[in-house]
Amino acid sequence: MKISTLWYCFLQGLKNIKRNLLFSLASIGTIVACLFLFGIFYAIVVNFEVIMHQMEESVAITVFFEPGISQEQIDAIGEEIRVRPEVNTMDYTSPEEAWAEYSLKIYDDPEMVSQAFGTDNPLKDYATYDITLKNVEDQTEFVKFLEGLEGVRLVKNSQVTAATWASINSLVGYASVGVIVILLLVSIFLISNTITIGITIRKEEIAIMKLIGATDFFVRTPFIVEGVTIGLAGSAVPCVLLYFMYGMVMEFMVKNFSILFSWLTFLPRNEVFHTLIPVCLLIGIGIGFIGSIVTTRKHLKV
Repeated sequence: MKISTLWYCFLQGLKNIKRNLLFSLASIGTIVACLFLFGIFYAIVVNFEVIMHQMEESVAITVFFEPGISQEQIDAIGEEIRVRPEVNTMDYTSPEEAWAEYSLKIYDDPEMVSQAFGTDNPLKDYATYDITLKNVEDQTEFVKFLEGLEGVRLVKNSQVTAATWASINSLVGYASVGVIVILLLVSIFLISNTITIGITIRKEEIAIMKLIGATDFFVRTPFIVEGVTIGLAGSAVPCVLLYFMYGMVMEFMVKNFSILFSWLTFLPRNEVFHTLIPVCLLIGIGIGFIGSIVTTRKHLKV
C-alpha cells in the first residue's frame, strides 16, 4: 500500500474521532479512569509484594544441634545449609553468644551472673543457625532437609506464619488478575461502542466505497487508527497523573510517617514507572486495536 494511502487512512481515523467527539471523549475518559485505577492498583500491589518479601525474610528457621557435637561438625552442617538455593541469610550463634544474650535479658546485673555461674555456661549445647529463605513457600521442604541432617536435634519454625504469607501472596495474585481483566473488558466494550457509532454514521459512505472497489483493509484502517489513537490518548493521561501523584504521596508519607519508612521499604517512583508506563501504553494501544478489529469485523458487512 502506498504511503499516500496510509496517510489518507490515518487522517480519516483522526476525522472519525472529531466527528464522534463526544463519544470519543467518553471512551478516552473511560480508558483514563480504568488505567488510572489499574495504575493505583499496580503501585499498591508491587509495593505490597516488596513488603511481603521483607516479612517473609523475617520468618526465621532455627537449627539446634545434638549435645556434645563438635564445632567441626557444626561448621560442616553449616556448609551443607549455606549452599542450598533456598537460603537467603544464615547467622550462627555460638553457645557463648547465646548465654550472654540470655543472661542480659533475665538478669539486670552482669556481676551477679558472673558470681553465680562463674565460667560455667548453662547453654553450652545451644549453638544455633538462624536461617531465612528467599521464598517462604519453600519452608516445608527445606525443614525436612534440615531434620534429615546428622547432628541436628531440633528445627524450630513457624509453619502457620509461612502458610499465612503464602496464602496472602496467592490471594493478591488472583485479585490482581481479576481486576485487570475487568478493567480491560470495560475499556474494550466502550471503544467498540464508539467505533460502532462511527460505522453507523458512515454506513452509506462505506457502502459506496466498497461498490467502487475499496478493499476491506482500506475501509477498516481508519477505524483501527481511531481505536488505537483513543487507546493511546486514554493511556497517556493516567501515566502523567500517576507519575506526579506517586511522588507527592511518597513525599507526604516520608514527612508524616517516618516511623513507617524506618522498617518498611517502598519502591522509588522511577522503579515503579519504569514498568508501569510502557505497560499502560501497550494496554491502551492494545485495547484500541482489539476493540476496533472486533467491531469492524462485526459491523462492516455492507
